[in-house]
Amino acid sequence: MSTVTTTSTTKSTAALTAALLAACVAFQLNASMLSPALATMATELRTDDATIGLSQTLFFTIAALFSLFLPRLSDIVGRKRVLVGMLLVMLVGSVVAALAVNVPMLFVGRMVQGVTGPVVPIGLLVLRNEIADPKRYGAALGLLTAVNGGIAGVDALAGGGIATHFGFRGIFWVIAVVTVVAAAMVAVWGVESKPSAGTRMDWWGVLPLVVSVGALLTAFNEAGKLGAADWALVVGGIVVAVVAFAVFWAVESRVREPLVETRFLRRRGTWALLATTLLTMTGVFAVVNGLVTSLAQNPEVGFGMEPDLASLAFLTPYALVGWIVGPFAGRLAPTLGYRAVLRFGLVGSIVATLVMAIVGVHSLPVLVAATVLIGITYAGIANIILNGLGIVLSPASNPGFLPGLNAGAFNLGAGISFAVLPALQIALGTGGSAGTAGYSGGMLLGAVVTCAALATSFLIPRPASAETGASA
Repeated sequence: MSTVTTTSTTKSTAALTAALLAACVAFQLNASMLSPALATMATELRTDDATIGLSQTLFFTIAALFSLFLPRLSDIVGRKRVLVGMLLVMLVGSVVAALAVNVPMLFVGRMVQGVTGPVVPIGLLVLRNEIADPKRYGAALGLLTAVNGGIAGVDALAGGGIATHFGFRGIFWVIAVVTVVAAAMVAVWGVESKPSAGTRMDWWGVLPLVVSVGALLTAFNEAGKLGAADWALVVGGIVVAVVAFAVFWAVESRVREPLVETRFLRRRGTWALLATTLLTMTGVFAVVNGLVTSLAQNPEVGFGMEPDLASLAFLTPYALVGWIVGPFAGRLAPTLGYRAVLRFGLVGSIVATLVMAIVGVHSLPVLVAATVLIGITYAGIANIILNGLGIVLSPASNPGFLPGLNAGAFNLGAGISFAVLPALQIALGTGGSAGTAGYSGGMLLGAVVTCAALATSFLIPRPASAETGASA
């Protein structure tokens, strides 16, 4: 009888994991499948690349803002309910974008799709509630979180092919179909959990927090325009962010059932993790997704590759190795210790970035190899563990708050990375050998910031309940 029960539980957990993985894949397609189709979108909608790029910015900004509070809302009203609701909203956004006849309609569709931003942290919370064994949870954690790096690189290639043969609208229809399948799987195999049922949602706290993070994201997105940036908007955004966060702190200190208790914000497990995530993303994200791809396509100081070939040579193997390594990193974390595995990933990312900066800028094979290494150490290890720590360090009384803030730190770090590293690259050189020095300088700055993330990681407390032995 017990064997039957165990087998049944294993099957139900596998079905649940498959459903959550489908939801994560549906969201990730919105992020990565469109990248190679941006030029096609600009042509078909009769606009320029910069305007289409803004649709991506809007998507990621909305995803970041909804990630701040939807995990907490799911604690209260039900995680399965919120997941299904997000997927249905994403379906609506996908259909609107697929039917878009102009840029404003595309923007609306992309913004609606962005509501699904916290699908990964909510999925991890669901699994945390259902899988008691730390090793099994770690493996599932790695599998779901590895999707953040891309669907083994296939999504970008498929997006380019669909855009070439069917136009950009074909991509949105594919996303819509995948979303329908994912929503059905979550509805059938998903498990409901409401750890904070009966608690009132603190919408008064949500408002200033969203304004604060939104203002910061806007400021850094504007700063990323460099010479074309409106620096008054950048400074104003930072000031608004600081004031709004002060209001958020005051509200949370006074309301009876706050979104985040200020005592939790003071915990080392909160601010040390958020700082490590922010610094890691700032140091790594624009290196691969910005500097490396730019250098590969640069005909003067780089390797003059076509965009499709650059994606195939760099982004596809980067995503593929992250997908492969992620579940193993998650599985090892409970045994070796989450912090130890994180530091291994950060050290590897620093080494890979230094190799890129010193040798890779002059050698295509070395640049490809270093990109694969950072795919292993960042996409497959550090990214996985940082997401996992957001789950296992969150307090039992408010499990959704830290994953939400951590998601905000990921997005904010990505924005800062694209504002700072390419800016240094441009400032240090515009052509000839100086251009190569610019790429090296941007990469070296990324390595320095990642070193700061490594140092900060030593302040993160051990998640004892999620690890299996004293040796961890």
